[in-house]
Amino acid sequence: MEVALIYNLKKDGSDTQSNESPSSQNIIDVSTQVTRVNKSVDTYAEWDTVETITAVRDALASRNMVTMIEADDEVFEKLRNNHPDIVFNIAEGRFGPSRESQIPAMLEMLNLPYTGSDPLTLGICLDKSRTKEILSYYHIPTPKFVVVHSLSEIRNENVFLPAIVKPLFEGSSKGIFNSSFVQTSNDLYDRVERILSEYGQPALVEEFLPGREFTVALLGNGSSLQVLPIVEINFDSLPKDVNPIYSFEAKWIWDEANNPLDIFTCPARVSPQLQSAIEKVCRDAFTVLRCRDWCRIDVRLDANGIPNIIELNPLPGILPNPEENSCFPKAARAAGLSYSKMINKVLDASLLRYGLIPL
Repeated sequence: MEVALIYNLKKDGSDTQSNESPSSQNIIDVSTQVTRVNKSVDTYAEWDTVETITAVRDALASRNMVTMIEADDEVFEKLRNNHPDIVFNIAEGRFGPSRESQIPAMLEMLNLPYTGSDPLTLGICLDKSRTKEILSYYHIPTPKFVVVHSLSEIRNENVFLPAIVKPLFEGSSKGIFNSSFVQTSNDLYDRVERILSEYGQPALVEEFLPGREFTVALLGNGSSLQVLPIVEINFDSLPKDVNPIYSFEAKWIWDEANNPLDIFTCPARVSPQLQSAIEKVCRDAFTVLRCRDWCRIDVRLDANGIPNIIELNPLPGILPNPEENSCFPKAARAAGLSYSKMINKVLDASLLRYGLIPL
C-alpha cells in the first residue's frame, strides 16, 4: 500500500525569511476584526521536528511504501499528482483559526482517504469556545469561560478569578505561559492585552480548576475505541514558586531533553472510580466532537473531584524520543505499544473505517 505522509516541518528560530514563516501580509478575519499575524516565541510550536517526521515515516515504512509531502504552497498539486492509497496526516496547517482543517479539506476534495478527524472536527477543536459550547450542550463538564474580543469587554463581563487566559485558536500550549494564571483584575487585563496584540485573536478566559490534571490518549473508533493508560501531570516537579499549570515554559523550556522534568506519571495513580469517571468523560467528548482514529484529551478535576474537559487535541503531539515528555507515545508505551505499533494502529483504525481492510 502507498501511504503519503503529510507534515509541517518546524523551522528553527533563525529561519525568519522562510516561505513557511507568517509575514505581515497574512491576515485573519476574527469576529469581524481584521488583525495582522505577529511572530512570537511559540510561532512554530505546533509543527513537527525532523526527528518526529522521520520516526513516523520509518514506522509507516515498516509495512508500506511511503511518500513524503510537506504541507507548503504546492501541497494541493503534490497530492493531486501523487494520488496515494491513503494519507497519514500530521500537518497542523499554516495560517488562520481553521488551519488544521486545510489539509483534510483538500483531501476530501480529491477523494483521498486520510487518517484522523475531518475538517469540521479539527476546526471546532482548535476553537476552544466552540468545543466548550458543544460539550456544555451535551452536559459534559468543562470549566466556565468567556471570550474577550477587546479590553473594554473585561469591564462588562462577569469574569471569575482565579482564571487561565489563553489564545482562542492555538494548540501545543501556544500562548499559555506561567503568567497565564491570573488572580487579580490587573493581571487579567495585562494578559488579555498580550493575547489580543501578540496573537491577533480573541482571548479565552477560563475558570481555574484547583484539582489534579490528567491527559488521556484515545485510539480507534466506535466499539473498538481504546483508552490508553491515563497520564497525570505532577505540578510538584515544576520549578519552585511557578503556577500549577502545564505552560509553554513547562512543555518546551524547562523540560529539556538532557534534563527532563519528572512531570508525568503513567499510568496515573487513581482509584478505580476516578479512572472510570475520567475514561467515561473522555469517551463522551471523543464521541460528541466526532473525533476519528486518535485524540488526546486534557482533563482537570474541579473542587468536587469531578473530571472536566479542558480541551481536545485530535492532532496530538508524538515526539518519538522516550526521554522527552510526549504524552500520547508515553501512554502507548504504558499500554505495551512501541512507537511503530502506535503509528500503525492509527493507520489501521483509518483503513478499517474506510473499509480498506476487513474487520
